[in-house]
Parts: sequence; C-alpha cells; structure tokens
Amino acid sequence: MTFEIKGLKELQNKLKAIDGQQSVPLTEMLTPSFMASCSSFTSVEELFEASGFEVNNDEAFKAIPDIEWDLFIGNNTSYLNWSEMLKAAGTKWTIDKLGLSS
Repeated sequence: MTFEIKGLKELQNKLKAIDGQQSVPLTEMLTPSFMASCSSFTSVEELFEASGFEVNNDEAFKAIPDIEWDLFIGNNTSYLNWSEMLKAAGTKWTIDKLGLSS
C-alpha cells in the first residue's frame, strides 16, 4: 500500500518564508475577522479608539500602563490580557500564512 502526499513541497516553501522571528504589523495580525471573533470591535483601530488611551504611535502605545491595558483587553475581548490576545492572533496569522485554515 502506498500513500501520496500532495502539497508537501508547497508547505515547506511557506514554512521557509515565515521561518525565524517575524515583524508583523498589528493590523495584519488583528484582522477584522479576528477582532470580530473575540470582541464587539470590527478593527484594531476601533479597539484602540474605544480604549480611551492615546495609541497613535509606538511610543504612545508603550506608555500605556500594562495593568490598565490588560484590564481593558480583559473587559472588552474574550482574552484575559494583551499577551494572550497577541499569542492567539499570532497563531491564527501563522495558520493562515501556511494555508492551513479552513
């Protein structure tokens, strides 16, 4: 009995393309579909706006106290904190990039 596995080379190429550390914009990870699946927000920009914090650049975002941001995320998404949300978004991004999503 033999088995033929199709698409293995394509998967290997996709894995090579995302191998190593990636710098992925939040808007690419926190897509509208991801945001809708875990919150009442339709975009990451809407989430930022609703937070009441200034999030118009990296420095402003980094200045938000972690405890307050985690509390906002915990109260407004299905995740306990920002780290958990980013981890889930990163996993989804990876699955999508590999073409393994259904």
